[in-house]
Parts: sequence; structure tokens; C-alpha cells
Amino acid sequence: MNSIALPGTVWLASDMHLGPATPGTRDAFLRFLDQACAQADALFLCGDIFDAWIGDDLALRAPPAWLREVLDALARAAAALPLWLGRGNRDFLIGRALSDHLGARLLDEPVCLQTAQGLVLVSHGDEYCTADVGYQRFKRIVHNPVIQRAFLSLSLARRQGIAEWARRRSMASHAGKAPEIMDVTPQAVHEAFQRTGAVAMVHGHTHRPATHTLQVEGATRFRVVLPDWDYDHGACRGGWAVIDDKGIHLRHFT
Repeated sequence: MNSIALPGTVWLASDMHLGPATPGTRDAFLRFLDQACAQADALFLCGDIFDAWIGDDLALRAPPAWLREVLDALARAAAALPLWLGRGNRDFLIGRALSDHLGARLLDEPVCLQTAQGLVLVSHGDEYCTADVGYQRFKRIVHNPVIQRAFLSLSLARRQGIAEWARRRSMASHAGKAPEIMDVTPQAVHEAFQRTGAVAMVHGHTHRPATHTLQVEGATRFRVVLPDWDYDHGACRGGWAVIDDKGIHLRHFT
């Protein structure tokens, strides 16, 4: 298990799902980065930063204007404070080429943070959704290094087409699943606390922001779920978690 010692104020956010069709969310995220640079001592982006990621070479060669704007902002943030980039189920192909290019650090999940509140387990969160057997099977396939090398050897256009097909397939699959199947399973969460000895966990993925209290071997533990971001479709939502000497708090970005 990876461990990072982080004194001071730590911010964590997830599930921005940035892309060319979400300019409002992108603008909100850029303002959030400015705020983090001014108020936080470290920032963790816990996956699904992008709605799709088809390879670091897209960013390093000739990124489209919207992506260049985001990458420039991430580079500025990484120059101002320690910035970790996590990988989610949509952008799991983010690699060290991108993090090195930005001056950021690639987050190897799961990781335990030594914080002002004790040991906090951080991840994207999809690994705890063990009741979604179909998704977990798909995840094992696309995380296979051989499959990833084959995909990355394709042209950018071909990769983009495959990514769009996979996104449509994922949306259709979600429409037919019961909500509880796509949420974390209590057993997986309980086992993670037992395995790590963490006092709290922070994750995203489920788009169900909340702070849950549970008992693990007679001790009180906390599970903090990060919100997803959407400032383009009706009611705006987005936010992050703060870990400091006062506790672990969820905040809404306005």
C-alpha cells in the first residue's frame, strides 16, 4: 500500500468529466484550481478528470483548444502546490508522460494519506463497486497491459471512435442496472478499512456525495464520497473535500 505524509490542508476532488461539450464545467474547474492554489497545501484529483482519455500523446502532440486550456491550468497548479493526478474509469489511460509534462505526480491507487486527521484511504472508488460484476469484468480487460498497448498503437482517430463507442455502451448499460448495483458494497468498504487500518476513506465514482459513518471492529470510521461536477446541464453541482486540523469536510463549489 502506497503511503504519503501530508501535513497541512489537503483538497480532494473527482469526476469533473471534462470534455469539449462541457465549457461551463471547465470554467468552474479552472476557477477551482485557482482557489486550491491559494488555500490548499496539496491537491488530489481522484480520477475521471476527463470524460475520456485516449492516450497521453494527444496532449503532448497537438491538443485541441479546450484541452490545452485545461492542461495549462493544471501545469500552473502543479507549479504552485503538490498536485496528484488519479485515474478513473473514464481516464484510466492517463500515464506518467502526462504527469511529467505537467509537473504533477501520478497517483498510484489505492493510497493512504497521513493527514492531520490520521490515516485516510484515497482512491477513485470503482474498486468498491463489486456487485457490478459486468463492470468489474470489463475493467480487468481494459486494464490488461497487452490490451492497452494494442489500443495505444492505433491512430488517434481510431481510438477516438472506440472511446465514443465505449461511452455509449456504458450509458446503455447503466440505464438497465439497479442503482444499488452501481454503488459501493458494504463488504468491500469494510474489508478496505480492515486491510489498511485507515480512520476514513475518500473516493468518487458513484456521484453520490455524502459523509457516511460506519463501525469497523467496534471503531467509528468515515466514508466521504466526492461529488461529480456539472455546470452545463440545469442545476449546477460540483465540489471537493477538505482534510485539515478541523476534520474532513465536503464543500460545494459555487
